[in-house]
Amino acid sequence: MGKDVIIACDFASAEETFKFLDNFTEEKPYVKIGMELYYAEGPAIVKEIKRRGHKIFLDLKLHDIPNTVKKAMSVLRELDVDMTNLHAAGTIAMMEAAREGLTRPDGTRPLLIAVTQLTSTDQERMTKDLLINEPLEKVVMHYAENAKKAGLDGVVCSPLEAETVHVACGGDFLTVTPGVRFADGDMGDQVRVTTPEKAKEIGSDYIVVGRPITQAADPVAAYRRCMAEFVG
Repeated sequence: MGKDVIIACDFASAEETFKFLDNFTEEKPYVKIGMELYYAEGPAIVKEIKRRGHKIFLDLKLHDIPNTVKKAMSVLRELDVDMTNLHAAGTIAMMEAAREGLTRPDGTRPLLIAVTQLTSTDQERMTKDLLINEPLEKVVMHYAENAKKAGLDGVVCSPLEAETVHVACGGDFLTVTPGVRFADGDMGDQVRVTTPEKAKEIGSDYIVVGRPITQAADPVAAYRRCMAEFVG
């Protein structure tokens, strides 16, 4: 599976989203639909973006009891997205149930990945807020290994952890990495970040890029720069 850049379409409405996507007259970028947009517009936004020819990562980060997540995934599987996710902290049982719910009667399903620790989380926040005293890197690897045991396709992790995840879980286990900024850009509210070029070197399979593209003066040029640096 080749590397790709996923644009985080973190907009508040369909109108804003399509205004942004209309900039792309030649490419059909892979896009991420997150909570804000999905909760504002519902399944219709997914269907329309898919109709326009884009691949979709539906980023809802499910986390509930196994049966509830299984039922939710059985609904999401009908949206024809290419990738979706959940929180690894929900346990192996929850991840297994999610995979079962996401699998269609014909055996096909979207890629299913697990969030390890959010890129806004650092050691101090994890220790003080979550009472997790193990080193952050150890927690991320443990969650990744649990996701693999549950039959998932990969994890969302910091690009700084992609190489270690591949060592622990194998080269075919996908690493989807937010927290990517251009070297000359603003880090925003994320603390575990790197550049597209460095993410490629470390071994990220997909990078998720939001504001450096969506808020750029020329979004298409920013996307092409990101593709050039990450994919080559």
